[in-house]
Amino acid sequence: MSLAAGLLAADLLAAARRAGKRVTCAESCTGGMVAAAITDPPGASDIFDCGFVTYSNQTKQDLLGVRAATLEAHGAVSEPVAREMAQGALRRAGADAAVSISGIAGPGGGSAEKPEGRVCFAIATGAGTTCETVDFGALGRDRVRAAARDHALGLLLRDLLRI
Repeated sequence: MSLAAGLLAADLLAAARRAGKRVTCAESCTGGMVAAAITDPPGASDIFDCGFVTYSNQTKQDLLGVRAATLEAHGAVSEPVAREMAQGALRRAGADAAVSISGIAGPGGGSAEKPEGRVCFAIATGAGTTCETVDFGALGRDRVRAAARDHALGLLLRDLLRI
């Protein structure tokens, strides 16, 4: 894990503890990297019960309640799917904040409409859900996944400071 991810995770742990909040994550292209970063600092169990790695569309539906119609209409790498992933994780984990990630890490697999390095994120809390898409570019699989992990940790930290 990078130094940046370690620092973000430590800050997230401290902020969530201060706020008395619990977090979760729903990951696709990062394959559990966010959960691993969150649980790396000692005492992570104070803020984290579980995370979801839902790499396939079927698992997104089965574990998180993502609707088949949403997947069909928008594809897995989309803000509507990221929104449903985050909302489903929030419900399933009983957390106060959930982050979701769905993207194209590469190599290949992208298209003109959804290029390699595009990652969709969502944050769900009791106050609502926000989404955003980041085009990291064709940095290579490892770098896209690391950038997505770090961005997700930053989003969770930012929203924890708000709720």
